[in-house]
Amino acid sequence: MAKKRPSFSLKQPPAAEPPKASVPLPSLPVNAGETPGRAPSAEPSPPAPGVAPLKTDQPPAPAAAKSGSPAEPQPVRQVQSPAAAEPTELAPSAEPAVSAPAAPVPKETPVFGSSLAAVWPEPKPGPPPKPKSSTVETPPGASHSDLPKAAVSSMPQSAIDHPQFESLLTSAAAAPRLPAPESLTPASAPLPKPEPPDAQAVSEEKAVRDLPKLIDTEEKELEPPPVAAPPPPPPKPTIPPMFIVMITPEMAPVAKVGGLGDVVYGLSRELELRGNAVEIILPKYDCMRYDQISGLTRTYDNLEVPWYGGVISTSVWFGFVHGRKCFFIEPHARDNFFHRGVYYGQNDDVVRFAFFCRAALEFMWKTGKHPDIIHCHDWQTALVPVLLYEMYQRLGMRHPRVCFTVHNFRHQGVTGEHILRATGLHRPEYFFHYDRMRDNHNPHALNLMKAGIVFSNFVTTVSPCHAWEAKDAGQGHGLEPTLHTHQYKFGGVLNGVDYEVFNPETDPHIPAHYSAQTIEGKYENKRALRHRFWLADNERPIVAFIGRLDQQKGLELIRHSIFFSVNNRAQFVLLGNSPEPGTNDHFLGLKRHLNDNPHCHLEIAYNEELARLIYAGADMMVVPSRYEPCGLTQLISLRYGTVPVVRNVGGLADTVFDKDYSNRPLHERNGYVFDHADNPGLESALRRAIGCYYHFPDHFRHLMLNGLRCDYSWNHPGQHYLNIYDHIRDK
Repeated sequence: MAKKRPSFSLKQPPAAEPPKASVPLPSLPVNAGETPGRAPSAEPSPPAPGVAPLKTDQPPAPAAAKSGSPAEPQPVRQVQSPAAAEPTELAPSAEPAVSAPAAPVPKETPVFGSSLAAVWPEPKPGPPPKPKSSTVETPPGASHSDLPKAAVSSMPQSAIDHPQFESLLTSAAAAPRLPAPESLTPASAPLPKPEPPDAQAVSEEKAVRDLPKLIDTEEKELEPPPVAAPPPPPPKPTIPPMFIVMITPEMAPVAKVGGLGDVVYGLSRELELRGNAVEIILPKYDCMRYDQISGLTRTYDNLEVPWYGGVISTSVWFGFVHGRKCFFIEPHARDNFFHRGVYYGQNDDVVRFAFFCRAALEFMWKTGKHPDIIHCHDWQTALVPVLLYEMYQRLGMRHPRVCFTVHNFRHQGVTGEHILRATGLHRPEYFFHYDRMRDNHNPHALNLMKAGIVFSNFVTTVSPCHAWEAKDAGQGHGLEPTLHTHQYKFGGVLNGVDYEVFNPETDPHIPAHYSAQTIEGKYENKRALRHRFWLADNERPIVAFIGRLDQQKGLELIRHSIFFSVNNRAQFVLLGNSPEPGTNDHFLGLKRHLNDNPHCHLEIAYNEELARLIYAGADMMVVPSRYEPCGLTQLISLRYGTVPVVRNVGGLADTVFDKDYSNRPLHERNGYVFDHADNPGLESALRRAIGCYYHFPDHFRHLMLNGLRCDYSWNHPGQHYLNIYDHIRDK
């Protein structure tokens, strides 16, 4: 008996029709050593009534030989009859078995042996076949009903009902046959002279012999010709070079209060690296860092700028700031607009910067500058698009298009009607319209930032998340309806960091240079930072804060982070000041209170060189902002391998991804994030960061490396701005 396989078989095919009545054909001959009509394997049980037997071409297992019996000749392998075949087995499955399709039948005329058994099943035992006297000739197109009764006497009904039976008969009838000899030639008689072979038979025999070659040749002809390598994709259309003028109140490093100065310098440098001509126009503050300007010369000595019906004589200076071309506007007015020792914070800031806008356009018009793009920054330059389209286009400046970037929606330049008279916009009834310059809350006031949004060709803010917050989450400070009205030309472009300026591998302000491959140098900077601020020399992590001290940055959370860090086995370093004297006084008092603490130092000032040392030497940087349009502190921290601890808001949410809760891949997680602007939220993030530093130093090291490998350079933002410029230039 053959070894039984697992009982997982195919379904039986659906019930077939009852067999048709037919005349039985004579039995087929069997091979020596076989019992006529019986397979070598054990006899299976007959199929159920009304169910067609399962057809398969699986050969049966050979019968076991009896011990001691003489060896019998091995029978020729034959395919078992469908009625006696063992069910075909598949992989075990709990599902009901699926029926297998019938074995394909060859189209050629079957030859005796296995091919014949594959087409016609083995007959059941019956009387021995009668000798045939001659070959039965069946004309082409004949059916089994045309055969003699003796020829179909024992043929099983399944063979007659086979779908290929008629075609096989037709093929057999059409095959060439040799004539039957009339008598046998005796062995002693001389052999007759061979007749020349029939030409048709020879050609057919040759055709059969050459059939494999013919098939191989046809297959080769049918094969498709080798496909040549596809041509390289066409290069992306490059944006033609443009002439871009930046009009801004700040630019690092000569005039910097916050991140605006870094953005202007970094973006200008990136645009120049991409082949564009960039010029920057700034006020000439008396408190600028003139040591950072090379080749400062007066290029326009007597520029007369219209103002309140008269003119103000103005000088224009030119110089290079680290390779950037800069023009500085210096008005000679009794009000000393930009000679006050400060950049902002004056009661007449609106008047000062309104004059700056008019003077910048007057300078470009009189010197014949026709830039493709004028890029304005914040409310201080928001009057530029208004003056351009209401006044200077009529004077011939029809070519420039304006991109207006809002860095902070909190400061909007709300003022009165007098600013229209000062700048020469003499139609107050036209501008005091809800769709133009009128403030959304005070119908008797003008809003300069709103004017910039309405009159510009495109408006951006400094991160995608903050763009959504300003338009839909109540952080537009009253400008939400205006942003919804102009949402078709409003979007967020994430700020970048100048990776040439902020580079731990080349920074001249840090004692030890390092990179992701040589991060050990960061620990040398940590020791230098401790030595600079007289902190205790131990293994505590250093938590730092760098930035402006105001309500936007979360003053209460900054103060709480100092005490929480010191009380939880960490050290704290603060570098920053406030434009409000009261805030400075509060933190100066806090500094005196903590003066004797060996784990804390507060520096109520701002110094760029000291900031670089803190970025390089601190382990964590806390940024607990109540709202943050973009934020550069966390980007610079990542560049120096310092782990940021930030609130999930604005640009912080676009750049810092929590180690424990982010759904980003592990290599993109680079800090700790908390949601609510309260003490418990801040404590949770700081506790996790300090705990990881102590208990999982390898994980903390990976966070540092992830930050060093981030790419928040100006490469991507620069391309985005070029796309915007190209879009509005064609309008």
